[in-house]
Amino acid sequence: MRKGFVAVALTALVTAVGCGAGEGDEEDVIIDYGPVATPYSGPLHIATEELDEDTPQALLLASGAAGRALECDGEISWGGGPDGWSERDGGDTPEDGLRLYFDLFERPAPHAGFRVEREESDRVLYSYDVGGRTKVAVVVAKDQKDRPGWGPETHASCDPAELPASVTDSGDQEIWTDRNGKRIPTTTLSSYAGAEHCDWERAHFLGMGRSKDHRQYVRDPDGVLPGELLTAPYDGDVTMPADARDTGYRYGDRQLWLTDDRRTAYVRTSDGVEAWPLAKDTVACL
Repeated sequence: MRKGFVAVALTALVTAVGCGAGEGDEEDVIIDYGPVATPYSGPLHIATEELDEDTPQALLLASGAAGRALECDGEISWGGGPDGWSERDGGDTPEDGLRLYFDLFERPAPHAGFRVEREESDRVLYSYDVGGRTKVAVVVAKDQKDRPGWGPETHASCDPAELPASVTDSGDQEIWTDRNGKRIPTTTLSSYAGAEHCDWERAHFLGMGRSKDHRQYVRDPDGVLPGELLTAPYDGDVTMPADARDTGYRYGDRQLWLTDDRRTAYVRTSDGVEAWPLAKDTVACL
């Protein structure tokens, strides 16, 4: 995807309790001032609008200049506008504004290797590049309305699968590969362990697709989830159906097989074949 052109897919925005600029780990913020291969040439200030919907147009409106600065191979995964910080959080420098972004948003995003891609008197565009292409963009601004000092104005990211494994391995989301070892976008397929604070850590969730086409399969060997949430019980030892086909998707020793009805995800491992039932609706721990 070229800068200035956006095709998007919105995933959930997860915010954490923020702390003031400068209170985070100083070693996490490492700025690389080296030259940018293809600098973003558009405006750094583009008015944003938040819509209560999961559409490409909604993410484009929400992410402003940051969304337009990305150079994704596939689709944009995440983005937003000036929200989440108060007048007491603003920093003294643009780097403080970037550090505040790290403090506010709990993401498996890099906390090092950002570049100053564009700099103006009241705004700075920071980018994290992979192979010379921007995968994460953060625009910090000075003295926004009711928010004095430097802080994040807009931010956007390509799919986590486009980031290095050294970055994403520290997050909860598991990124699968195809049979050739290529990382699969999380909008196509991803998995993660259940939340500890709900006592679901022994359960595992596998999601396919996005929005209205999203399907979620569940591995629940200990029965920690209410059975009425699932279309069938989990079975850890089944015979692979004759009509199941290998999708080619892999994570560790797990191989994903599906039948045409997609009512069950068959996961082959070194120990055998497991049947992960389809959830009736998306299961989430709040």
